[in-house]
Amino acid sequence: MLVIILVLATAMAAAWFSLLAMAKKEDWAAAAYNRVLDNLILIDKLRAKYEKRRKKFSGYSGHLGFAAALLKLSGNGEKKIAALEGKNRLLQKGNLRHLGIFDIPGYVLVRKFEIIGKGNIHKAVFSSNFELYGKKHAENKTLQLLAKIFSYPVIGVALALVLGACVIGFGKIEAGMAISGFGAALVLASVYAIYDELGDRVKKRRESIVRQFPGMASKLALLVTSGMIMEKAWKETARSQNLELYKEMQKTSEELDNLVRPEEAYGEFIRRCNTKETAKLAAAIIQNLSKGNAEISGLLKTIAKEAWLERRHNAKREAEKASSKLMIPTMLLFLAILAIIMVPVVMNLTVL
Repeated sequence: MLVIILVLATAMAAAWFSLLAMAKKEDWAAAAYNRVLDNLILIDKLRAKYEKRRKKFSGYSGHLGFAAALLKLSGNGEKKIAALEGKNRLLQKGNLRHLGIFDIPGYVLVRKFEIIGKGNIHKAVFSSNFELYGKKHAENKTLQLLAKIFSYPVIGVALALVLGACVIGFGKIEAGMAISGFGAALVLASVYAIYDELGDRVKKRRESIVRQFPGMASKLALLVTSGMIMEKAWKETARSQNLELYKEMQKTSEELDNLVRPEEAYGEFIRRCNTKETAKLAAAIIQNLSKGNAEISGLLKTIAKEAWLERRHNAKREAEKASSKLMIPTMLLFLAILAIIMVPVVMNLTVL
């Protein structure tokens, strides 16, 4: 058994290192590009986080304690952002010191085998990444995720098998087998979690867009009804907030400013948001591009009204789900109270 485990671990490790040795410049460049993109996304999140904290403490600027806390938060944030920007500059200059090697064999696999790079998994991942990152970065983020889910299991399972083999070598066969099996299962579960997390992020993003849609549609309808042309009303509405839906509207507005055809710009908006509400709105705008505000204002009012009604219905459904979920802890609490009351009674009867 020990020999079989060692042979299997050696074969997997050898395959992983062979793929690493076959990595070309384009594989390292793709990995570096994705790391730079990840750092930029993290920088944006940090800036938003610390800006929110600054606004929170701005009302207490007259108190030294709160001012000191504000300065500390700001300083820590700037240091983290500066460190990430420094790493990005090094990566962009070709310095790969901050680039990990664990997913590089995955890049090689995706490049060499078309069934991986163009298969059903690729299509599903690309569709999700298109919503999260847009057309510009979707392909690169898809490549990054595929590289991870095909590279991590090989080296991870190999390490789990080696660890189990070491324990078996000390005479603890059952413990070694358990470590090998549990370690391999843990690695595979972790890799699946990476894949599944993408779907969760897309789902939460769609839910956020649906929640934000009624307010956005009402603003847009109000501006168009007041006489503002659609393109300007869209831009003003997009700039009013910095939430997911409004960010997507900002991207569409930038595309229109760059002379992208309106049909194409609004079509990309539909693909990025991927909800029935945004699809209905964008389709109505596309169909009425040549008709001016005469008909679109009425359509926008109807869409906004329907969106608010749908939001109320969703709120009621969520409330019903929450109340049904509360039944289980309520029943458990009732049984606990019943046990507290009945146990002493039963004990007294037994004594008598």
